[in-house]
This record gives sequence, C-alpha cells and structure tokens, in this order.
Amino acid sequence: MFKKHLSFILLGSGDVPPFSSRVRCGSPGLEPSSTPDVHKPIRRPAFISSNQTFFRRCSVDLVWLANLSLCYLKESLSSQERNLILTCLCLCSQETCLKSEALDELNLPASPGEPNLKIPVWISPAALREELETLIKVFKQEPKVKYEMFQGIKFFIFLHLQDGFVQNVHIPIVRVDPENRCAVMLVYGTKLVVLPFRKDTLTDEQEGGVGEGPKSSFLPSYIIDVRELDEKLLNIVDMKFLHGVQEEVKITLDCSQSDFIAADKMVISLKGGEIYVLTLITDGMRSVRAFHFDKAAASVLTTCMVTMEPGYLFLGSRLGNSLLLKYTEKLQETPAEDGKDKQEKEKETDKQEEPPVKKKRVESSTNWTDEVDEIEVYGSEAQSGTQLATYSFEVCDSILNIGPCANASMGEPAFLSEEFQSNPEPDLEVVVCSGHGKNGALSVLQRSIRPQVVTTFELPGCQDMWTVVSSEEEPEKEEEKTERPLEDDSKRHGFLILSREDSTMILQTGQEIMELDTSGFATQGPTVFAGNIGDDQYIIQVSPMGLRLLEGVKQLHFIPVDLGSPIVHCSVADPYVVIMTAEGVVTMFVLKSDSYMGKTHRLALQKPQISTQSRVIALCAYRDVSGMFTTESKTCSSTKEDFISRSLSEEETVYQDLSNAVDDEEEMLYGESSTNQPSKEETSRNSAGPAGNSGEGSSGKAEPSHWCVIIRDNGVMEIFQLPDWRLVFLVKNFPVGQRVLVDSSSGQSATQADGKKEEVARQGEFPVIKEVALVSLGNNRSRPYLLVYVENELLIYEAFPYDQQQPQNNLKVRFKKVHHNINFREKKSKLRKDKKAESGAEEGPPTKGHISRFRYFEDISGYSGVFICGPSPHWMFVTSRGALRLHPMSIDGPIESFSPFHNINCPKGFLYFNKQGELRISVLPTYLSYDAPWPVRKIPLRCTVHYVSYHVESKVYAVCTSVKELCTRIPRMTGEEKEFETIERDERYINPQQEKFSIQLISPVSWETIPNTRIDLEEWEHVTCMKTVALRSQETVSGLKGYIAAGTCVMQGEEVTCRGRILILDVIEVVPEPGQPLTKNKFKVLYEKEQKGPVTALCHCHGYLVSAIGQKIFLWVLKDNDLTGMAFIDTQLYIHQMISIKNFILAADLMKSISLLRYQEESKTLSLVSRDAKPLEVYSVEFLVDNNQLGFLVSDRDKNLFVYMYLPEAKESFGGMRLLRRADFNAGAHISTLWRMPCRGALDSISKKALTWDNKQISWFATLDGGIGLLLPMPEKTYRRLLMLQNALNTLLPHYAGLNPKAYRMMHCDRRSLQNAVRNVLDGDLLSKYLYLSTMERSELAKKIGTTQDIILDDLLEIDRVTAHF
Repeated sequence: MFKKHLSFILLGSGDVPPFSSRVRCGSPGLEPSSTPDVHKPIRRPAFISSNQTFFRRCSVDLVWLANLSLCYLKESLSSQERNLILTCLCLCSQETCLKSEALDELNLPASPGEPNLKIPVWISPAALREELETLIKVFKQEPKVKYEMFQGIKFFIFLHLQDGFVQNVHIPIVRVDPENRCAVMLVYGTKLVVLPFRKDTLTDEQEGGVGEGPKSSFLPSYIIDVRELDEKLLNIVDMKFLHGVQEEVKITLDCSQSDFIAADKMVISLKGGEIYVLTLITDGMRSVRAFHFDKAAASVLTTCMVTMEPGYLFLGSRLGNSLLLKYTEKLQETPAEDGKDKQEKEKETDKQEEPPVKKKRVESSTNWTDEVDEIEVYGSEAQSGTQLATYSFEVCDSILNIGPCANASMGEPAFLSEEFQSNPEPDLEVVVCSGHGKNGALSVLQRSIRPQVVTTFELPGCQDMWTVVSSEEEPEKEEEKTERPLEDDSKRHGFLILSREDSTMILQTGQEIMELDTSGFATQGPTVFAGNIGDDQYIIQVSPMGLRLLEGVKQLHFIPVDLGSPIVHCSVADPYVVIMTAEGVVTMFVLKSDSYMGKTHRLALQKPQISTQSRVIALCAYRDVSGMFTTESKTCSSTKEDFISRSLSEEETVYQDLSNAVDDEEEMLYGESSTNQPSKEETSRNSAGPAGNSGEGSSGKAEPSHWCVIIRDNGVMEIFQLPDWRLVFLVKNFPVGQRVLVDSSSGQSATQADGKKEEVARQGEFPVIKEVALVSLGNNRSRPYLLVYVENELLIYEAFPYDQQQPQNNLKVRFKKVHHNINFREKKSKLRKDKKAESGAEEGPPTKGHISRFRYFEDISGYSGVFICGPSPHWMFVTSRGALRLHPMSIDGPIESFSPFHNINCPKGFLYFNKQGELRISVLPTYLSYDAPWPVRKIPLRCTVHYVSYHVESKVYAVCTSVKELCTRIPRMTGEEKEFETIERDERYINPQQEKFSIQLISPVSWETIPNTRIDLEEWEHVTCMKTVALRSQETVSGLKGYIAAGTCVMQGEEVTCRGRILILDVIEVVPEPGQPLTKNKFKVLYEKEQKGPVTALCHCHGYLVSAIGQKIFLWVLKDNDLTGMAFIDTQLYIHQMISIKNFILAADLMKSISLLRYQEESKTLSLVSRDAKPLEVYSVEFLVDNNQLGFLVSDRDKNLFVYMYLPEAKESFGGMRLLRRADFNAGAHISTLWRMPCRGALDSISKKALTWDNKQISWFATLDGGIGLLLPMPEKTYRRLLMLQNALNTLLPHYAGLNPKAYRMMHCDRRSLQNAVRNVLDGDLLSKYLYLSTMERSELAKKIGTTQDIILDDLLEIDRVTAHF
C-alpha cells in the first residue's frame, strides 16, 4: 500500500547531543519493533489531513472558540462526540493553551487516572466552521469512525506507556504525512503513536455504494519508542515529515543566519561559516515545489546578516571580523573557471586602492573557497521554470573585532628600537585571545605608537625643520623610473632644511644625507617656513625679511619684505602664499608665469585690504578639493548640466552683483586690488562650489578652491575667499570652544566685532589662540578638519555642509566639535611662565617665529593625517573608512618638530626632533593596523585560543588552543573497566564534535608557532587553566624560576569518574636548527601526573604551586621534578580561578563567590581567612592594590565589577569572617580577564606627584565584547571632587537617546538581593566629556562644585599620565 518510505525528523534539546536523529517508518503492517532507518530533514507540512477529515492550523480567540463550539455542537452531537471532536482539533496544534474557564466549559473528561491535557488551539472562525461541519458529516455517516478515533487518541493514556510520568509535561505533537498516508503523535516525550490511514480504491467505493456498512478510515495503529533507535533521544522539541526527499542532504541549520537577496533566493551562513545560496523553485501556481542549494563560499562565523542594498551583504560577527560582501550573479552556463578568474581580477583591482595594512588584514581575516557544492532537495530543477544562477562573493571591507577576549597577557615587544630600550618605564604590549574556531586569533595591542628608528643624529640647537620635494633629481634617475612607480620618484624629498636661532642648514637627501655649502637657499639667518609650490615643481623659503623661490638649488626669485616687523608665520595653498608679521600684518603672494616664453615663474605681491583694528594672531591658507567649501547654494546649482550651460558672461555678472551688494564697511576690507586678477581665476573659483556639490554623486573630482582662515586677538575667526579676500564666514568668541561654529558674518565685520570686545572681556579673558590649521583628510581628501591650539587645549572641528538660512555669498558649511581625550596641559610651572609671556606679548609682539605644532602629512606608510607636536605628541589619522583615530607617541617624550620624509633608504617615513635635540629618521610600523581605537595586530591561528601566557626568561608566549574533531566513539564503564564503543552509522549521520587541545610556543619575533614545540593532549582531555608560575628552584639567584603550568580535566560523560592532570613545563634553550632561528626554544616536560579529580585552577604562592582539584585546594612543592603535598583545605563547589599576592590566595568559585586563604609557612597550614557569604557567579578576579590597602576585584555574570575588602574591625564583617563589598559598578560587558600593573611615573622619585601614586596599581580588564578598560584607585580628595563633577555632568550634558549614565552604571542583578548598591566608582567615560565642553561651560560647572576648571583639568591630566601604559 505504501509505495514510498515515510521520512521523519526529530529535533532534540536539553541533554540531547548536538546532532539530529531521523526515523523512517515502515509499512503499516510492520510491528513497532521493526528496524527503523535514518533519513533527512526539512519540510513542514502545510496542512494535516485524514481522508475527509481536516485538522487545519489557524488562529482564534480562545474563549470565543469554547463558546462557539458549545453553541454550535450542542444540538448536533452527544457530549462524548463533542468532546472527542474538540480534543482532536486541539491536539493538532501546539502554540497556546486554553484558559481554565474555557476548559471547564468544554466539559472534557478528566478522570483521576488520566493526565490533565494541555489543549493548544490555533484555528480561525471560518476554518473552524468548515472543519466542524465536515466532522459532523463524517460522524453521522460513519459511526465506527467515532470509536476508532477515540481509541486512536486515547490509548496512549494507559499507565504502561507513561514510564513514571504523572502528567504529560510535553504538549502532544501531531504530524500528518503530506500524502495522507498516516498521522504520528508524540506522547510522553519519547513515544510515537502511528495511526495509518486506509487508502480508498475504486472497488472499495463501489462496494460501499451497494449498501454494506462503511469501512474504517484507519488501519491498526502501533507505537515506536524512539529510545530504541537512539538512547540519547530524550527531549524531542519538534518533528517533521520530509516530503519527497530523493537524495542525500547533509546540512544542519543549527546557529545559521539567513537573509533574502531576491524574492526567491536566500543567502544562508551555516554554523561553520559556509555560505549557501538557497533558490526556491516554484511552479506556475507560485507554490514552492523544490529547494536548490548552491555552496558559494566559506566566510566568517556569522552572528547576524543583513542586505545593505542590492549587491551588498553585511555579515556581522562577534567571533571574528565583520564583513561587507559584494555578491554578483552568474548564470550557470558560465564555466566555474571563468568566474574564478574574474573574481580574482576584481579582488586585485579592489586591493590596489587599499593601504597595505588593510590589504594584509583582509586577506588574513577571511578564507574564501571557490569550491561549488550544489544540493537539490525535493525534486529536479529540470521540471521547473525557475532560472538557476550561481553567485560569487568578494570582500569589500571589514570591521576589526578583537572579541571575545577570553584571556590576556602582557609581554615585551620583539621589535623595539635600541634608542628606547633604556627607558626607565618598561614598554609592554598586551596579547589577547580573540575569536573562536576558524576565526580564532591572537590580538597584539599597543596604546601608543612606537616608531622604528632607522638612524639618529645629534643636532643640538635646531628649532624647526622641513622637507621639500626637489624637481632636480628627475633627469638623473631615469633608469630607476623604469623599475619604480613614477609617483614614488616624483614625491621623494630632495632637501632637508633645518632652522637654528641664527642660521639655516641645508641638507641634500639622496642615497646619503650631506650638507650643501653653496646653494640658492638662505643660510645666514633662521627660516620661518619652507615648502613646495607649483605642483611640487618649485621650492619656497621664507625668512624673517624675505621670500625666495627656487627650482632645486637654483634661486629663481627673491623678494625682500619690509612690513615694519619680521615675518613670523607663513602658510601655502598652492599657488597662494600668505605671510604674517609679528605685528599681525597679513600679505599674500601669488605664483605666476613670467611673460617671457612662460617657462619660469615668479611671485607676485597682492596685499589684501582687510581690517587692521584687531591684530591677526594666527592664520592658515587652505586648498579645498572636497567641494564642500562653496558659496553657491545647492538650489542655485542643483545639477552639473545647468551649471555648465551657463555662459561666461553670466557668471561674471553674478560675481559683479554679489560684490555690489556688499556693505560700505566691507568695501574698506577688500579695496580694489582684488579686481586685478584675470577673469579665468574668477571663473575657476566660482565653479569650485557647484562642481564639488554635483561631483558628490559622480566620480569626477571638484575643482580646487582657495581660502584663508584668520584668527584675531579679539576672539574672532574669519574665513576669506582667495584671491579677492572676500569675507565668507565669521565666528565670534571663537577661542571658548563652542560645540558648533555658526557663521555670523551677514552684515558683520571685524570692526563691528571689535566694539563688543569690552563686553566679552568683562565676562572673562579669552584664552589665547596660538595656532590654527585647516586640512582636508580622509578618502580623496574629502573631510575638512579645523585644528586649533588654544593655550593648553586642543580643539578639533569637522566641517559639514549647511545650506539653510545662509546668505547667498557666504560659506555653506558649519563646523562641529569632535570629542577627543587629548589633554594638552603642561606642568604648572610652565603654565605660569606662558601666562607671563602672553601678558608681555600685548606690550611688544614677539619677533621670533612660532614653531608649528600641527604638521600635515600626505603619505606615511599609506596613511594621511596630522602629527601634533608638543608635550603630548599624537598622530591624527582619518582612515579610508572615514574614522578619526588619535594615537599617542609618548615613547620619546615631547616632540619639538616633525616632518614627513620619503627617501630611497627610508620610504614613506618621517623625521622628528625630541627634547634632547636628537633628530630621528623613522618609519611607521606597517604590521599594525591604525584604523582602530588602539593600534592592533591580529595574528590568525584558525583555532580556538583559550589561554596565553608570557614566559619572561625566554621571551616567548605559551598558547593553549583547541580544534574540533568528529567524535566516533563513546566511553562506557563495565564494572571498574572503561571501554569505548564505536558509533557505527551510515554516511548520513551527523557525528558530534569534541575539542582536541594542545599547548605550543609562539615567538613574538614573527608571531609564528615555534616548530616542534607542540604538546598534544589526550582525547577527551580539556585544559581548564594555564599560566606562568614562579616556583622554587636552585638554578636562579632569586631562588625562583618561571614555569608554564597547566591543569586539565578528562571529561568522558557522567558515567566515568572525572580525573585531571597537572603539567609543569620548562622552556629551555637549545641549539637552533639550520635556517630556523626560532627553534632555539623548546618545551621540557618536568611533571605530568594524573590527579584524583579535575584540576580546575592553578597559581603560585611563596614558590609553591597551588592547585584546585575537585573540591579541595592543595599546596605543592616542586622538588626533583616531582610534586610533594604541603597542605590542603576544603572549599566550595567549583574553584575555577586562583590568584595570589605574598602569602594570600584569592579563590573564585563558579557559584559561591570568593574566598580568601592564607598560607603560614611556619606551621605549613593553609587556612580560610574570610569569604563572601552571598552567592555570586564569578567570571574573573584580581587584587586591587591601593598603597597599604588591599581590595579584591570581582566580575560576575551580570556584567558587574565589585570591590571587596577584608575589614575585621567592621561589625558587619562578623569579626572578619565575611568580606565586605566596598564598591560596585556595571561595566556593560562580561569581563573575562583581569591583570594589574603599577601606575606610570611611580618610579620617578623626584616628582612630588609620584608620591601620590606610589604603590597604587592599575587593574586592567578585557571583555567578551572586545573592549579594554581599567580601574584606578583614587586619592580621597580627588575622588570627592570628581564625584561632584560626575553628578553635575549627569544632569548638564544631553545624553544619547536620553539615557541616564547613572542608572546604567548601577549594579545590575537578576535575582533580588538583600544588599543595596554601594557605588564608589567614578565613570571615567563620563568625566572625559568635561574636555568636550566650552570654556564658559567648564567654568560654570567648576564654580557650581566649588573649584576651578584648572584644578579639574589637572586631575584629569594626572589620570591620563599615570595610566599611559602600552
């Protein structure tokens, strides 16, 4: 009767292994003990049918169903028939349960021997009416059906099937074969009741028509016990018939993610990262009749997936780098090889545009395979009209992720220049275990940039320096040009210009660096500025009394300048040169072609007629190529075509009209000198704005436009349009650091702003602006940034287009303040000197040139940005992704001056002078990625990294990793002996996986595993802890030696007693193998013995090894490569972490919080000092050292940080028996690892500040989200002051989405506890926002809490200084 087998899938949960078992039912004549078979998943039936009886799954209001059922059936059926029908209907659904009132009205039988059935319902009104009418008709015509249906549904209630169940805890599940052959019901979790349906034939129908009694619609039912198929199948969550399965499908959708890329196509990322494209094959009726699977690639382990726009797919991952993929469709006729070649070409073209660091990271973070695996489910594609296609995927971009950080270790960097190795403070790096599975990696983190020094020259007395590109070298190096890219040669720096107090040194930089004795450069006095002009063809040198234009060493033009005071500042925006004298006089020169043959160039003077009532104190010329800086409204130039269609005469009239509308006072500013420029320059200048706007959507670049930013001593910032010096943007009170700079130049000039200076002065003096720089950074230099150096503060603004309510002739931008944590303050003694110097500056302006702190660079190791000199040197990058990154470079102290340097021996490098007058020629390390909050290097290991530990003596890392392997055998205990049973299944069976652990050495020189150092652990053996321990040894002077200790646990199921081992490994030096210098280090196994229980935690104490084995803690001494027990103590449930300090041991229990132990060497006893009596699920622990006070830092599963203390004098500690909670804080992420180190600068005994931080230690932590943070003990006075500031910032600042930082940082707890939050922890992220406020807001806030902004800024500076590690 059954022509095909019935395919069936059971989905398990709970204790069931992570694999699925399938049941294949035989023909209805088979007994329940018939041997079942295994088959494949996937289809869910759309409806459940039984001959003429339909049980549909719909939705309904529950009480309405009960009432309707009673009313509708009361007249038609008996109560038994009514209850039977409703029971049948209810058992076919599993979504919700009826309310008790409705259940009472249904009058269902509930005798004491029967279980209380939960009756779920999901039926619509129309469907219900149809079903009930059909059922009534069937029951009226076939009386026998009532009895058999009742028997079929009720017989599972008998006691012998219950297996000890007293009630049916599982909602019964009913599934009907889509071809109407049988129904299957799951009862008591493990029993399958099979009810076969009779198939009516033509003869049956004829016989029925003759008048005989109707035949039963059912065949004899039977039961299948799924435990007979597999004893592990205990908790069945769901089951499905697999309709029409024709061939093998081995895809598990556990932990998979998916998203539709078309109406009939879906991308699925499986648990292992494989990417499949699922095509839904439909027929003419728009119903899905088959699936088509196409394996497209292998990618990152995906946590979420979303289609960004057609053609782009985002794979978000918390276990690896998130990826942006571009997918392209190819019809299947295209050969796979052609598609592969095309994909490789696309990858190469894509990678050429990326910086080298990014290329390397993208390659290492992904694994793309071109193997195509096509799987067809439910039928053949040939029968369908659906067009099948294959897809190719390529990586467009990636977001770096160092999480989840499972473990961390500090170590020394392998490549540290000799110049920095004598620093009193150690320069360390943090190595973090990142990712999982094939996305497993080590992440090497540095907070500050450490340059690789090529060479150092001692040149005392040099105040400033510049490098310039020389055009002379080009004809000499034609041979090299054929080998090297043209761009690299043309951008090489030919000269290095060093300025001293009374002279200038000119160095020629080629293969060697040598001083030029004779040249066209001025060498008799200091140099104010040197740079390139005319597309790097010419060099300009500015001295205090004149300008020189040179081509190579040949001087083309010299202009003596006498403006009453010497030149102190110069800024170039090709072809314009803007200079400023000590008295604030501004003059401009323009590079022009000479009239003879047009071969040579000269500088033409153009004096701007700007207001001189308020002295100019800083300026910057700016060449904009982003198109953002424009005076044209978007409405005036909506499209590029409209703009191009204008005639030249129309543009000139527009320009004339604008200038005629200017106020009388503005005529004073401009005069008539600006009208002498040729109309061509006006045309290009006016076209810059619209072309830039229309170019945003197109690939064409905007025409360059030229501007000049001027800062006056009355606090006004003005932006002028060059070359006519037309005021287009004005900001008053500029130095106070407003959050948004808004143009107020309409009808406002510098003279009018002058009149209001007295009013502002009464409120308080402006901070003095020392320097300003306007630079364009980022991809295609499309992001203009304004940097301002105000007294002891750095302001960074980013420009953004703004075209609302702006006057027609004004600049259509605004500037928003960028939040950063750079504290520019210097020592207090210097502050006072600076203030005295500034007060004296008003009487007589300085004649000495100001050394620029902002140094723009275009290409240093593929990055562009600004280097910020001074006492707190920083690199400011805007990467190709558009992120602003600020990285300190504190390793060499204050930086006096800086310049990019591109040379044959130092490609894309840089030069800088430190405080000691040393010139260092350096390069930026390219193995780090700087497009991250901290510079980071990610080393993919393609396996899960559990532990990492640094071995100080040998300077290598021990790493514990694991890979997943298929499990094909199960351990069983036969008496006291252990046997392994091999799992014999066919190829369709999905085997469970288990971890295979190993320990190996990794060298920080190349970050590769050292050959022949791998130690593989046994099958089923897991490493539960691994760290470097200092144990007693006679080999060293100190009497202690570092070893790698690991604890393991052999997990073979509940039947086998759990054991573990302790491994003690020494890292020894041997003669390296030829050509393999890393092989000088090897593991030597000193001790490896099985213990009586699982070894779950290790640490060292006074040279002894402390281990947690089972529920005991043992203390051992290592002697003659053997461990001898010294002491032990009983503990709580499961000690998973231990740390020690002096003779104290802190033990963390998985559920029972922490315990403090003490080892007394005199009596050789290990005793409990105190413990936390309240339950706590601990993640990690560390000591918090605050001078002579010791705290215990604990992180828990609710993302909290707690600080406990041992205070026996406090009465609530019950004489010291209980540890007291003294601080709590919600970190917002699970903290998985903690480590500590002393405050920076504590070794400096000369400084008085060092005494405050003496013997205070920072506790660093890493989170499962990939975050890094720290906890710092604070002095009492500073804490009180900053606490008041924090409370004020809570209410003053507008927070994101109106969220409250105070509520967020409160201790979170799932279960109600009898203890209130203690707090006592400052929120450093919130306090750092004080730097973002304007000067007036800071003063007002400081006044509210009874202090000054200088004191608060000093406090924040001190915190930055002592935590400036890595």
